[in-house]
Amino acid sequence: MTDQNGVFMGMDLLCQVNSHAHRTEEMDVERLLVRRGQPFSLALQCFTTLPPKHKLAMILHLGKEGEVVVKVLEARAGSGKWWFRQQGAQSEVLLTIHSPADAPVGIYSVTVLLLSPDGHILEKTTPELFYLLFNPWCKADSVYLPGEELLEEYILNENGLLYQGSWDQISSLPWNFGQFEQDVVDICFEILDNSPAALTNPEMDTANRADPVYVSRTITAMVNANDDRGVVSGRWDGKYDDGVPPTRWTGSVPILRRWSEAGAQRVRYGQCWVFSGVACTGRSCKSELVLNWPTWLNKVLRCLGIPTRPVTNYSSAHDTDGNLNVDYLYDEQLESVSEGRKDMIWNYHCWVESWMDREDLPKGYDGWQALDPTPQERSDGVYCCGPCPVKAVRDGDVGMKYDAAFVFSEVNADLVTWIVYPDGQRSQVSLNQNTVGQNISTKSVYGDYREDITKHYKYPEGSVKEREVYEKAGRRVTQPNGAPGQLELKIKHAQAILGTDFDVIVEVHNVGGEDTPAQLTVTSNAVTYNSLHRGECHRKTASLTVPAQKAHKEVLRLRYDHYGACVSEHNLIRVTALLQVSGQPEVILQEVNIQLSMPQLHVKVVGDAVVSRKLIAHISFTNPLPITLRGGVFTVEGAGLTAAQEIQAPDDIGPGQEVKVKLSFKPTRAGLRKLMVDFDADRIRDVKGIATLIVRNK
Repeated sequence: MTDQNGVFMGMDLLCQVNSHAHRTEEMDVERLLVRRGQPFSLALQCFTTLPPKHKLAMILHLGKEGEVVVKVLEARAGSGKWWFRQQGAQSEVLLTIHSPADAPVGIYSVTVLLLSPDGHILEKTTPELFYLLFNPWCKADSVYLPGEELLEEYILNENGLLYQGSWDQISSLPWNFGQFEQDVVDICFEILDNSPAALTNPEMDTANRADPVYVSRTITAMVNANDDRGVVSGRWDGKYDDGVPPTRWTGSVPILRRWSEAGAQRVRYGQCWVFSGVACTGRSCKSELVLNWPTWLNKVLRCLGIPTRPVTNYSSAHDTDGNLNVDYLYDEQLESVSEGRKDMIWNYHCWVESWMDREDLPKGYDGWQALDPTPQERSDGVYCCGPCPVKAVRDGDVGMKYDAAFVFSEVNADLVTWIVYPDGQRSQVSLNQNTVGQNISTKSVYGDYREDITKHYKYPEGSVKEREVYEKAGRRVTQPNGAPGQLELKIKHAQAILGTDFDVIVEVHNVGGEDTPAQLTVTSNAVTYNSLHRGECHRKTASLTVPAQKAHKEVLRLRYDHYGACVSEHNLIRVTALLQVSGQPEVILQEVNIQLSMPQLHVKVVGDAVVSRKLIAHISFTNPLPITLRGGVFTVEGAGLTAAQEIQAPDDIGPGQEVKVKLSFKPTRAGLRKLMVDFDADRIRDVKGIATLIVRNK
């Protein structure tokens, strides 16, 4: 409310200067985004100098409806208070605003008032909006993370790697977090505004946004759409016709935009790696999508200023009854009899870690906190998990908030095999203490390679300390029945390539001094990465006698005809071997997950990589399968390069046939950029390709 008869002309938010100082210039230079605990400046433009003895005052409003009012003091104040100082310069007044390091994050409006000598309001500026984020560069902020290299990776890096595959065949998936893409920060706050707490008591919710524990837990619950107006709906049964297959996503931004544009309607579909990626950021592709929760979570939390990294745990346990065991149940014919909500071991599982202080816990639990947005079990009545101190998991402190017992079992449960008899009684026949929680991985700060962080979650497998922690967590250390047997079981296989036939060799070694008769059952099943069965590929049963100090080999030939029709989009074959010694209760179980190798897309970008200058990407794919592919589609995106685009394959693709497509785009931002491409068809999914560019300004 300014006019030429007054003093105020307007207010310049000095967006470019402030954005550079607060490391938000990649996010936006047209709007003001600043970090708490660090001063920022505004220029109050005036028609004339301020009248003598008149004063300036400042008022902030916070919240979706401006329900929280904050008075900014005009003199230096103690911690926890907003204050400002002013410095006149001809027809302008430079206002430097100091925010407390524990201020609630959110969208604020600022209004400057002109007060008469007796304190009456004579004039005020038009309210101007600014965004306040967490500040991991500020020592007083509870998300402070020392180390510029760490902050470059866990806050500022828009591109990352997610780890998939199996513990003995690890593969990486490039992912575009895109936390600095246009409108993403607005969508992040929109997610918070749609949480049950915000809709029920917005004023209390707004005040609680000062706490990264509260914010991260709220975002974790909102990433999945199980309880609320959350972002992503999960699905694992392979039926994605009413949405987008999770494997098609290469970034989080399309998912977030789809959710926002649809009025906070869930996006179909997602799986664990999508959820974690979104949590690190946000984005989408069709009316309903399939996503990876951790990537989504990673994006959102980085955007809000919380240092976050995606993590993959291989051979990850899902313990449904909380006994810290994964229980496999078989009948006397060695057929699985597990029913209902059975325990499972996922080939891998993704979550995120965020760095923060835990002032709600005893000392010693600050640092990395595990957050898992994939809907597995309820926590305080809601499908979410964490934040859980990683140190509490390692030390077996399963009573610590939040959900430490569940995370502990994911990385350290024992695998126990039981025989269930017709009368319902069951007998433990084998125990494996080394299967669960292997090669826990994240991307290195120092490049595009894997960092193993298993030691942060558990002591060395089988060590005295690891067993002590297991017992401390509330479980008597399980012991196998009887002495070790004289038969040993191993499964071997060569590199398996999708579309080809391959052999699996099961070796039975007799380390004893007597010939030993036994019954061997070998099955192969197509499974998803989280252990859902899609169909049996092949089964073989053999009665054998293994000579003393010798080995017996059984060869299982897996043909594409066996697995091609039922293999999941994750391209996993699980081979299970069960060996029962004749006349003895002992059963030996061995299981391997065989990751079928995938082809790669060839991506080549032609032209000078300069902002706003046209480039052309040439993409090619060769069908590796002995069948014709139909309905092929390429999905292309890249932070700072191009929004997500879909390109349909021009025709069906016969066996061994190559298909080529191209697209043009103009980079929007300078720096190291990655163009990511995904290819999906009716019988093959999740084929990836990437091109790395260095984009220069004009």
